[in-house]
Amino acid sequence: QVQLVESGGGLVQTGGSLRLSCVASGNILTVERMGWYRQAPGKQRELVATCTSVGTTTYADSVKGRFTISRDNAKITVVLQMNSLKPEDTAVYYCHALIQNTGISNYRTYWGQGTQVTVSS
Repeated sequence: QVQLVESGGGLVQTGGSLRLSCVASGNILTVERMGWYRQAPGKQRELVATCTSVGTTTYADSVKGRFTISRDNAKITVVLQMNSLKPEDTAVYYCHALIQNTGISNYRTYWGQGTQVTVSS
């Protein structure tokens, strides 16, 4: 079993900053990719940012230049630094990881429970 535990959401004013963290634990052999998705009310879940095991990052166009993703492979942690926040960034943010479990050859997708980010105008 694998757990992804998120922290760092909250309420912030437009232009403010928040830092989200996610720690993975459990039956983990390797972690290929970790990142963040978000889902606003009435909308589909969308990619925010991801980081591969070798440090390759991908960002949604809407957050480029404002958000930075970083990863600590030894601690199996991914952090999303969010600056210059806008009301349209309001959503539930979910940690995501692509993990190979011990004794299993294929990778599986895991999700955190979600953390609310609210940006007031």
